[in-house]
Amino acid sequence: MRQALIHPSAIVHPDARLAPDVTVGPWTLIGADVEVGAGTVIDSHVVIKGPTRIGEHNRFYPFSTIGEDTPDLKYDGEPTRLVIGNHNTIREGVTIHRGTVQDRSETTIGDHNLLMAYVHVGHDSVLGNHCILVNNTALAGHVHIGDWAILSGFTLVHQYCHIGAHSFTGMGTALGKDLPAYVMASGNPAAAKSINAEGLRRRGFSKDDIASIQRAFKVLYRRGYTMSEAMESLNDMAGDCEALQVMVESIQNSSRGIVR
Repeated sequence: MRQALIHPSAIVHPDARLAPDVTVGPWTLIGADVEVGAGTVIDSHVVIKGPTRIGEHNRFYPFSTIGEDTPDLKYDGEPTRLVIGNHNTIREGVTIHRGTVQDRSETTIGDHNLLMAYVHVGHDSVLGNHCILVNNTALAGHVHIGDWAILSGFTLVHQYCHIGAHSFTGMGTALGKDLPAYVMASGNPAAAKSINAEGLRRRGFSKDDIASIQRAFKVLYRRGYTMSEAMESLNDMAGDCEALQVMVESIQNSSRGIVR
């Protein structure tokens, strides 16, 4: 460990394992059983507790608290984990809790995610890749978020909710049910508004795929079908359209019912 990269006022447990080029700022605490990968920068006043595994080229801003015990009343000090991938940006005041033995015993953050100021990620949650959680978004325990999802500021997500890939929520959205892939929702309680067409265009989806997803949205939300009627129609439409199959699977895998 190259001590020159660790500020003298930082406290790093001797059992922590930091790559040689990790930077640790002043007044930061890194506890036992914490592993931090190459190229990661940890600013001042950050708390990281273990067991926590952090990949490469992450950035932690001041006053973030990473890998803390969950406040879940069922938690009784069992050894649970937090695993964070690569190239994530964790802004000021973010809190991420470890898992519980009642679920996966692990909270998981993927790669290339941006968690803006004061975001909270509850125990046993799973965050995919390339997601953006805007200021003050809060995930209860056991929440799963697919790749490229964007949750606008002050979005609240109920425990066990699943949020599909490429979905989008408006400011102040309260999600109590699952949000299918590609769908934009807003309000309290959340209601589906449209598909995330602009996001799909930016990510290289073809015009045909976007048109197919748009038609599927109308089947699901605009034609007055029951869920069974809508799903029968969507399964027929999906065919060889891989993009539409992602939407269908996100609905089929729902356990809480979907936002409608």
